[in-house]
Amino acid sequence: MSRAVFFERFKREIGMTPSDYMTSWRMALAKQQLLQGAVVSEIAEQIGYGSASAFTAAFKRHVGIP
Repeated sequence: MSRAVFFERFKREIGMTPSDYMTSWRMALAKQQLLQGAVVSEIAEQIGYGSASAFTAAFKRHVGIP
């Protein structure tokens, strides 16, 4: 299966692109950890962001609140 076919099939089946799905999944994990009182820098590292500020910006963009 080509990459283009995979992306199209994924979007048709799941309703979003693979990258949007991964972002949603990562942010769901982050929200859960934040509610449990985890430290932002630790969350950023665990879900694959290079810095707390990069994670904070992505989280705000995705969720709408810092």
